[in-house]
Amino acid sequence: MTDITEKEKMLTGEYYNAMDSQLSAERAKARQLTHRLNVTEYGDSEAAVKILKELIPESGKHFWIEPPFYCDYGYNIKVGDAVYFNFNCVVLDVMPVTIGSNVLFGPNVQIYTATHPVDAEERRKWLEFAETITIGDDCWIGGGAIICPGVTIGDRCVIGAGAVVTKDIPDDSIAVGNPARVR
Repeated sequence: MTDITEKEKMLTGEYYNAMDSQLSAERAKARQLTHRLNVTEYGDSEAAVKILKELIPESGKHFWIEPPFYCDYGYNIKVGDAVYFNFNCVVLDVMPVTIGSNVLFGPNVQIYTATHPVDAEERRKWLEFAETITIGDDCWIGGGAIICPGVTIGDRCVIGAGAVVTKDIPDDSIAVGNPARVR
């Protein structure tokens, strides 16, 4: 019988130990790449594209991030064509974050797949888990929006600035507020 690794637990949505040596090393690599991206001379798009391809290998054509940008692993982010992240975005990609094509992210957008137990006794064990996030095609995520674990945002949606998305948003919707509600 083979023991399941902490990474395997993480990727299946089970409780896992984020301080595991393999996961810590993979996060350190992502930190190194995001640091390089964040300090790349502005206008040196060739260097930035090379770093992005290493950090987020499953990305489409015309993918751009305005530094600074932060993520946990990078390899769990899957991006379609023509995707733009404005300044200071954070993607906690413990589980897959799938982003369609023609998606715009305003500044300070935060995407969180990672979460922790609600029960205080369970939190003391320092274990965490995560849920996937999916964002459809042709979406605009307004500045300062927060996308919570397990959320799916449909195609052609607009998420208002500062919205906190805690539940799925159907196709062709505008969602605003905290918590975000479809108008």
